Amino acid sequence: MPKNSKVVKRELDDEVIESVKDLLSNEDSTDDPFKKSELMVDDQEEKDVDVEEGSDVEDERPAWNSKLQYILAQVGFSVGLGNVWRFPYLCQKNGGGAYLVPYLILLLIIGIPLFFLELAVGQRIRRGSIGVWNYISPKLGGIGFASCIVCFFVALYYNVIIGWSLFYFSQSFQHPLPWDQCPLVKNTSHTFVVPECEKSSATTYYWYREALNISSSLSESGGLNWKMTICLLAAWVMVCLAMIKGIQSSGKIMYFSSLFPYVVLLCFLIRGLLLNGSVDGIRHMFTPKLEIMLEPKVWREAATQVFFALGLGFGGVIAFSSYNKRDNNCHFDAVLVSFINFFTSVLATLVVFAVLGFKANIINEKCVIQNSDKILKLLKMGNLSQDMIPHHINFSSITAEDYNLVYDIIQKVKEEEFDSLGLKSCQIEDELNKAVQGTGLAFIAFTEAMTHFPASPFWSVMFFLMLVNLGLGSMFGTIEGIITPIVDTFKVRKEILTVICCLVAFLIGLIFVQRSGNYFVTMFDDYSATLPLLIVVILENIAVTRIYGINKFMEDLKDMLGFSPSQYYYYMWKYVSPLVLLCLLLASVIQMGLSPPGYNAWIEDTAMEEFHSYPTWGMIVCISLMVLAILPVPIVFMVRRCNLIDDSSGSLASVSYKRGRIIKEPVNLEGDNTSLIHGKSPSEVPSPNFGKTIYRKQTGSPTLDTAPNGRYGIGYLMADMPDMPESDL
Repeated sequence: MPKNSKVVKRELDDEVIESVKDLLSNEDSTDDPFKKSELMVDDQEEKDVDVEEGSDVEDERPAWNSKLQYILAQVGFSVGLGNVWRFPYLCQKNGGGAYLVPYLILLLIIGIPLFFLELAVGQRIRRGSIGVWNYISPKLGGIGFASCIVCFFVALYYNVIIGWSLFYFSQSFQHPLPWDQCPLVKNTSHTFVVPECEKSSATTYYWYREALNISSSLSESGGLNWKMTICLLAAWVMVCLAMIKGIQSSGKIMYFSSLFPYVVLLCFLIRGLLLNGSVDGIRHMFTPKLEIMLEPKVWREAATQVFFALGLGFGGVIAFSSYNKRDNNCHFDAVLVSFINFFTSVLATLVVFAVLGFKANIINEKCVIQNSDKILKLLKMGNLSQDMIPHHINFSSITAEDYNLVYDIIQKVKEEEFDSLGLKSCQIEDELNKAVQGTGLAFIAFTEAMTHFPASPFWSVMFFLMLVNLGLGSMFGTIEGIITPIVDTFKVRKEILTVICCLVAFLIGLIFVQRSGNYFVTMFDDYSATLPLLIVVILENIAVTRIYGINKFMEDLKDMLGFSPSQYYYYMWKYVSPLVLLCLLLASVIQMGLSPPGYNAWIEDTAMEEFHSYPTWGMIVCISLMVLAILPVPIVFMVRRCNLIDDSSGSLASVSYKRGRIIKEPVNLEGDNTSLIHGKSPSEVPSPNFGKTIYRKQTGSPTLDTAPNGRYGIGYLMADMPDMPESDL
């Protein structure tokens, strides 16, 4: 930008004003509509115009207060409940430490490149998902609508989980914790433990009966659970208040909601390492089982986790990035947030396995004591000989190692009748091998372990407050993925739209707080997002690399970042990532086809889970969720292809003038040879030399006519505008 550019700009502004005055003075006095008209096409478009540095006109699009606030927002969105209760389960299930190898490889192949792609297009075009993909290719504009629908589906049940966490958080301010012991029932003759609790455990009973009051099947509604209804309402009120001003309000909350979980995880890690048995849990987690790495299932699950951990396809990444300056180094942001997400998952896994190791050690001690008593009884009854017991064994203070020694001896000596003795092998590994994920990990296994902590209410409060903050951080990004595209596209007030969105979501979400609501959460989690999001991200990749052009996109990045990105991204975007995504989509479809559609129902009489297939209407709902999520893509494509909507998409832009500035809104860039950078965005179009411009009215046109782009304008065209070098106006 030349040093005297501001002076040039003022001169051009003055020249424009004089030109308009001359034009108005020479116009016929009877042409009142023209005199009263303002030289603009749409006043609302002015709000979203980005202004280059040095401009006197302020950019009215919201912006992040600082780079830290933006990074925390992206971290809060990507780091969610899945990092705490999904990643540890996958590590345990898929080879322990060996699982980290395919995860890191796939993070480099599809995670970081696709995350970088979404950050780049959002930051450059400065619109939500609808505006971004309509800008790049109007025929693929349905991608943005599909993202919004998926975000809405996910928000419906994700906030229910926050409601569950709020309920447990509210119940943690008491000692002992209400899920510490099984409740007792009194009758006229005696007191006894509730049979359902006695058959399962105190934490399991509390989760299914006290918290959810769950029904025995999906078809058995059972009415609303009023406790969870209140918690769901509280969760939506929190989200609404945080999001009502967009990033101006939610951005400030990010400082707490994004950082507090790390404080809690570090506190839990330090406390966990001081507990007996924690090292056994961590050793079990990091012991690699390299043979499992060769199984395709491991790579499929690792790719799925990478995909969803970064929030790809939701639109939240694009929405947050759209509030950045265009010269922000989004490549650095993509790498930083991706690895923060990865290390957070590893940190959470360390915490989970340290605590589960402690829990396994407690259960193992109980097992040793119970089976030692059985051995003593067998010795007294004469079923076992005292000679087979080593002399140093003291059953009153027996250790796990001594018990396993006695167990092995008895198993060898009494090989034929060993099963009838009823002795159990008390191994910590057996307990750690019990794979638990999701709500089973957070609300049952981990909750049970915390009951054995000293000052257990304090740790329970911290844990569930952490879950609430992790959930809210992801909810902010999810709701932003809905609100920002709609506000940018339809120019509605953000406050009103936020309130309406949260209210509608709460009313629909009442199906999740019925007694059968947990089964609907499972249904939405399995079918509403997985396949639609994979299709969305594949289409995003195609739109940028094939339709828009990978070479032009690389040039855009060079102009935006100030340096050329590595050719690594070129090959990832063009060849590797699409191929991996297609394989993942195919594998997911096959997996969905091979797995019988159903859910695990809690049976009160047996106090166990039992697999149930979905009824016919349930299958219709599952299919409808997937179809509705992806339906906007073919609809928008056909509408654009058949020109069913007259938007005069052949014109690149509408042009209007205000305060000497030219405002250009892109409408259709399909087939255009310009790039996002070289084609210039709304704020970067060069200002013409207005002093020599002649304005003339179209012959026979009414006062209110349509501009060349199909929008209603003032009915005047510019003529004989000479070419002029680019300026920074």
